[in-house]
Amino acid sequence: MKSPFAAATAIAVPIEHYENFPVASFLCPAHLRAPIAAIYHFARTADDIADEGDASAQERLADLAAYRADLHHASTDAMSVSARWPGVFTPLAATIRQHQLPMQLLDDLIDAFVQDTRKSADGSGYINDAELLDYCRRSANPVGRLLLHLYGVTDDLAQHRSDAICSALQLINFWQDLSVDLLRGRYYLPADACAQWGLTQADLQASAGTGLQSANATQLIAARAHSARSLMLLGSRLVHQVPGRAGWELRLVIQGGLRILDRMAASNYATLRERPTLRKWDYTVMVWRALWM
Repeated sequence: MKSPFAAATAIAVPIEHYENFPVASFLCPAHLRAPIAAIYHFARTADDIADEGDASAQERLADLAAYRADLHHASTDAMSVSARWPGVFTPLAATIRQHQLPMQLLDDLIDAFVQDTRKSADGSGYINDAELLDYCRRSANPVGRLLLHLYGVTDDLAQHRSDAICSALQLINFWQDLSVDLLRGRYYLPADACAQWGLTQADLQASAGTGLQSANATQLIAARAHSARSLMLLGSRLVHQVPGRAGWELRLVIQGGLRILDRMAASNYATLRERPTLRKWDYTVMVWRALWM
């Protein structure tokens, strides 16, 4: 997000990226919209540094190192403004100070983006689910734990459920974006799962965006989607631990992920051909299902 924030009283601003779920929406408690928006823009900007544009891998890694340095500076000097990313670190510094955010979680997010950059540069992927979920532990789970911190929900069960939801959302995004990521040299389907279906990363990359998808590839993606759904449902009881309006926003976050899985199933898991997205009617379905969680 490029919009500047006021220093100590940063306000939530519109989310410009497409998302499958609401971010700092009207359902979020008003006093937490600014902190949540600050965390979102911190993570989103780091993700863009790693993913967007035509910079080289070395340039991206240098920018992420500078971004990490600005994070650490913001954590110790809230009055200082980042020269390159004032719209990110001015509100984030205020949020760190006011809410005592756990810094390791913010650092973990940058670690994940650095890993993504390096893997994209050398064309490497993930060996198995354990390695992929370790990436999710740093790329997605910190966001959920930061939000729980803001909500004052800190028990171990809530954090484990949050991790399940966030990892599921990350995995759903991977399987949703296969037609895009594979063409950009990003490999998230674990090598052992591909081998189980007699496939290689080269096979999948050759199929991406072509309209051709083998039966084995379809079975592979379907299995990945079913696993992500199970993980999401495992964490879904968290909605009863998060109080008030925040719990209702969480219901929509979960239903957004599940609805994308529905879209994938409706297309026979043909995500090597095209990327499924939510439509207007889907949001009505999400709200209805959220009422009955």
